[in-house]
Amino acid sequence: MKGVLSTPQTSLVAVRCASKKAGGSSKNLGGRSPGKRYGFKKVEGAFVHAGNILATQRLMRWHPGAHVGMGRNKTLYALEDGIVRYTKEVYVPLPRSSESREVICRLPKGAILYKTFINIVPTAEVGSFKLVTML
Repeated sequence: MKGVLSTPQTSLVAVRCASKKAGGSSKNLGGRSPGKRYGFKKVEGAFVHAGNILATQRLMRWHPGAHVGMGRNKTLYALEDGIVRYTKEVYVPLPRSSESREVICRLPKGAILYKTFINIVPTAEVGSFKLVTML
């Protein structure tokens, strides 16, 4: 069959288009996380039981004093039942320590360093009620 031209086969493929815009990621979402609630948890003169958390901190703002322990994340907690006392004490670093090289050099002449310590004065609790089972 000469002279007969054959038409090329065309395939019919359906092309779908999106009916809604794709939801991409939004930007600049940093800083929306909730705070860590650092700070002191018990005030001066409050009665605490052994194991109560006294302060949570990221840096060393408060130092453990008498009958106060420090956790791995610098959380201060009571080692005995008693009353909380905050004290400020003069701090003199050792002469060849890194603090004396880094901190003391920046201070003006004659400045005094203080550190705040949290102490527990061991006492028995007065004026609290204990539950007694009903007979």
